[in-house]
Amino acid sequence: MNQLGVGIAITGSGSAKPELSLNNHQLSQMVETSDEWIASRTGIRERRLADEQISLSSLATEAANGAIAMAGITPQDLDLIILATSTPDDLFGTASQIQAKLGATQAVSFDLTAACSGFVFGMVTAAQFIRTGTYKNVLLIGADILSRWVDWQDRGTCILFADGAGAVVMEANESDRFLGFSLRSDGTQYKYLQLAYIPQSQELVNGMVVGKGNFQPIIMNGKEVYRFAVQKVPEVIEKALFQANMTTEDIDWLLLHQANQRILDAVAERLNIPKEKVISNLANYGNTSAASIPLALDEAVRQGKVKAGDVVAAAGFGAGLTWGASIFRWGK
Repeated sequence: MNQLGVGIAITGSGSAKPELSLNNHQLSQMVETSDEWIASRTGIRERRLADEQISLSSLATEAANGAIAMAGITPQDLDLIILATSTPDDLFGTASQIQAKLGATQAVSFDLTAACSGFVFGMVTAAQFIRTGTYKNVLLIGADILSRWVDWQDRGTCILFADGAGAVVMEANESDRFLGFSLRSDGTQYKYLQLAYIPQSQELVNGMVVGKGNFQPIIMNGKEVYRFAVQKVPEVIEKALFQANMTTEDIDWLLLHQANQRILDAVAERLNIPKEKVISNLANYGNTSAASIPLALDEAVRQGKVKAGDVVAAAGFGAGLTWGASIFRWGK
């Protein structure tokens, strides 16, 4: 039991994917690339894309319903909803729309933005509310629709990013199943992966010049992001394991942000974790940002891979630059 006396359990998971699929062969008709080129460099074979009728809140709500049902609670039991996303339907926030769609009338809700690290940052944030006794049942959602911010002529990014949502329910529990974490940020490297605002025009308002603009498509320096991930992710996992008083030998499953199969393989190798312990669904879904960890977790749970009591080391990394890891046992 932790020193504050309130344990945490991750009791349910859910996920949602758009129906529309774009495989590498289809993508090669749009930009100069090939299935062999993409698969050998990223491990991705296809990705899911949201059409214009799909909102982030609808995907997130579907994933949330799955997690709530598995946890055996109702939306009215929720005290808090955290939405980890970089692509909200509304820049003022989308979590409250999800709260309304769920009918979670007792829950406070807010968005959290930490890009591809968002889900792990969200886990740690949720844990603090539970630890202090402020809230008992927390719904954490990771969801992104990155396809709407991709330059489909940029071969370096359009092959990677996709859309989806995943969710978990975290509950106050007698035994503590949330074992350790470590979070990091380095804003000096933000330029390596960004979706930045750019001014496009000016307008005169009462004698003052006011700018107007929009967000540019995703820009990424793939080599630098790869170098950063392979170096920093093993370190942050080891720090989280140290806090949990564990070693890599105690890990049943390594669950990394699904960015690139070469990164997954390199991190596992550096930690001496065998490939059969690495959860990967990257080939089917691509990089879904904050959704990738809970989406892969839900799939593994429903396939019977991840079982109650299994130790999971989850790590996210991405724009900011941000990175972090959490160590938890699945289930009550």
